[in-house]
Amino acid sequence: MSDQPNARISRLAVPDEAQLPDDVRALFDQMRAKPGFVPNVYRAYALRPQQLRGFVALYDSIMIEDSGLTKAEREMIAVAVSAQNHCFYCLTSHGAVLRVRAKDEVLADTVAANYRAAALTPRQRAMLDFAVKITRASDTCSDADIDELRAHGFSDEDVMDIIQTAAFFNYSNRVASALELRPNREYHSMARQPAGSEQ
Repeated sequence: MSDQPNARISRLAVPDEAQLPDDVRALFDQMRAKPGFVPNVYRAYALRPQQLRGFVALYDSIMIEDSGLTKAEREMIAVAVSAQNHCFYCLTSHGAVLRVRAKDEVLADTVAANYRAAALTPRQRAMLDFAVKITRASDTCSDADIDELRAHGFSDEDVMDIIQTAAFFNYSNRVASALELRPNREYHSMARQPAGSEQ
């Protein structure tokens, strides 16, 4: 069930994995080891292998490398931005990753529905407010916005990470929506309490 080879995942052709370059096939093998499946976004982007390589490199530099933002906070940005853009793929996939990173499915689901209703720290709320402003009206971002983030203890490097994360997911959301990418079924059950378990 893991890779759902017969399910449509994109409006465009999804290349046969056996025909992909060696490094892309090796990447897919790594993903099958962890997280246990190849995310459909990678399979779809493989239509243009060099674009996939660039996407992976930028994603890793923003979402994985060391930052003053925790990995959970970066996922919060991904989910809050994706909610603004109504991106089904990214809301589903990064909502799942946020559940894993935050170890709190209620927080993750609330950020996906309306981050303003989530139990956030003032620092996190300022971070998401700015990410949403970038998404809705980046031309209105101001020095006052940066001063507000600094007042919450964000360094300039941290602010750059907020900007880059928000901008990356605005890009990613638009590609995913244009392709009508369908998320892997595995995301829906990740880091959720089994039905009937203790809360």
